Amino acid sequence: MRALQYVEIGSPPRVVEVETPEPAAGQVRLKVTAAGLCHSDEFVMSLPEEAYTFGLPLTLGHEGAGIVDALGDGVTGVAVGDSVAVYGPWGCGVCHACARGAENCCPYAADLGIAPPGLGAPGAIAEYLIVDDVRHLVPLGDLDPVRNVSLTDAGLTPYHAIRTVMPHLVAGSTAVVIGTGGLGHVGIQILRALTGARVIALDVNDEKLALAKEVGAHEALLSDADAAGKIKELTGGLGAEVVLDFVGAAPTIATAMGSVAMEGAVEIVGIGGGTATVGFGATPYDAAVRVPYWGSRSELIEVLDMAHRGQIHVEIETFSLDEAPTAYERLHAGDIRGRAVVLPNG
Repeated sequence: MRALQYVEIGSPPRVVEVETPEPAAGQVRLKVTAAGLCHSDEFVMSLPEEAYTFGLPLTLGHEGAGIVDALGDGVTGVAVGDSVAVYGPWGCGVCHACARGAENCCPYAADLGIAPPGLGAPGAIAEYLIVDDVRHLVPLGDLDPVRNVSLTDAGLTPYHAIRTVMPHLVAGSTAVVIGTGGLGHVGIQILRALTGARVIALDVNDEKLALAKEVGAHEALLSDADAAGKIKELTGGLGAEVVLDFVGAAPTIATAMGSVAMEGAVEIVGIGGGTATVGFGATPYDAAVRVPYWGSRSELIEVLDMAHRGQIHVEIETFSLDEAPTAYERLHAGDIRGRAVVLPNG
């Protein structure tokens, strides 16, 4: 089969021929219908050799959907031909976190050598994908896998972040979304569907701000050194109850910390390499700062339920497997509207 692999530290990924995998006992093989690209893939491929821990060659793609193609011995609960999405943050399956579906918080996965697809295990930007356990599959039903595959991360991650701060998002509250790309534009829709908050979106150009307004932001501001002051003005000097930073770079974190209200919450979702200064005098009184990671299996089911009801959607651009390296180049350049989706089987 053909797959997109990261083969050499510092070099771009390339399409290669590899052996088609066979499912072992308990495993499921998917014929991949769609795979999403993510800035976290870029983060992985930007790591220097001494910091890279994901193995080489690495088949990329941690957002995946496919048709069940073959079952390993003992697999029940799915049938060949089922259309499914892949829950990405695989855990041990038996600890307290995994027992409640929060495999994203499994404390034992790394020590056991368990890694998500595309982030250690072979990923979804390939013609076929092995899924380690049926519990990591969620039925798509009549949802279009191409248009919805990115919800496995670009929907699940903002949903998880927003669910945690829901008590802050009462009527009359304000939520700031920094970065309106792949995750942020879905986050805006989730905020509008689940809360009564006013949503203020920040990004770096008019095209991205236009997308933010299209998907429901009440206000759209340039993300610059003046953004925090403008948010304070819009909130009567109080600041926002919730700030969701989907970039995570030093300047955006500074804006987030300068925008949050007392007793508010900052969610640093993006992995842009920035860090927050937290402490007495640096953080508004009783404000919380949190770093969410992906989401639980039950939250993915809820996200897909929202898609079934038409409450959220993902803006996408599609690419063939041969075009996948170019898609990563465009992602790096900030030239993707919403999310890039690769179709490994056409």
